[in-house]
This record gives sequence, structure tokens and C-alpha cells, in this order.
Amino acid sequence: MFLRSDHTFLRALEPTDLDFLYTLENDTSVWHVGNTLTPYSKFVLEAYLENAALDIYTIKQLRLVICKHDREAIGAIDLFDFDPLHRRAGIGIVVSAPYRGQGHAADALNLLLHYCQNTLQLHQVYCSVTATNHTSIKLFKNAGFKEVGIRKEWLRRPDGSWDDVVEMQRLFV
Repeated sequence: MFLRSDHTFLRALEPTDLDFLYTLENDTSVWHVGNTLTPYSKFVLEAYLENAALDIYTIKQLRLVICKHDREAIGAIDLFDFDPLHRRAGIGIVVSAPYRGQGHAADALNLLLHYCQNTLQLHQVYCSVTATNHTSIKLFKNAGFKEVGIRKEWLRRPDGSWDDVVEMQRLFV
């Protein structure tokens, strides 16, 4: 498997990921960073899983499951807004709470970046991170992303306050 590090590997979504996806997508602690307002039903997620195997050039997105080497699913990493003409895509990542801070996100991101550069032949990738999410900002900076701007009061939090969003970009040269 080529999307593998010493501690982490990435794999395609499987129909057996329904319960994992249901838990991950319905984690209200991260809803405010993903523009989620309502829970996902298993029915909706089953339909998503049926289409997840379609080609990235067809659906313009790719979701991979982040796994520990014992095959336990611990998170997901996404390519979205895939644009083959301009050779770019957005990246999103989420790791389940008990596994954060163990290096899996960094491993997954580096594996995906290698795939983006060497397989998809992308010119650039980008991400949007809330300004208060210092851990994610550090993760992306350590992976070679540069801050390219701030969107002021971009995301509304459940308590009515606002979060700025840091826009980051990595060019492959």
C-alpha cells in the first residue's frame, strides 16, 4: 500500500465504514469548522458511501480514511474542489478526539500531499483553518503551507461569536 507511513495509512471508504462515518460526521465539537448545522442520518451516509468510489475526476472530491496500523479507523482526510484544469484542490482533515496529538494527522497529511504532487500532479493545495485552531495551523505550516490571508469573522460559532479563518496554501515546485 503506497499511502502508508510507519504509524498511519490511508485507504478508500468501505461500506463497513458506515458506523465510523456516522460518529465522525455527528461529532458536534467540530461542526462549527465544517459548516455543519444538522446531524447526518445513516441513510444519507449510506448514499454517500455508494458514490464514494467514483473517480475524483468525476465527483471532484476524494475522502480517505485515516487508520492506525492495526486497521482501526481514526479519522478522515479529504480533497475537495478538485480542479484538474488549474491543478489544485482543497484539503480538510479530522482525527477522532482520542487519537489527536499522536502524529496521525501529520502522517496522513504528508501521505496525501505526496499523492497530490506525484499522482494527481497538482500545482497547489489549500486549506481554511479557524484562527483559534493553533494545532491545525501548526500542522499545515509544518507541512509547507504558507498563510495567504485572513477572512475576518468568517464562521459563526454556536454561542453567536465569530471566528476568523486563516487561508493557507502550498505550491508544489
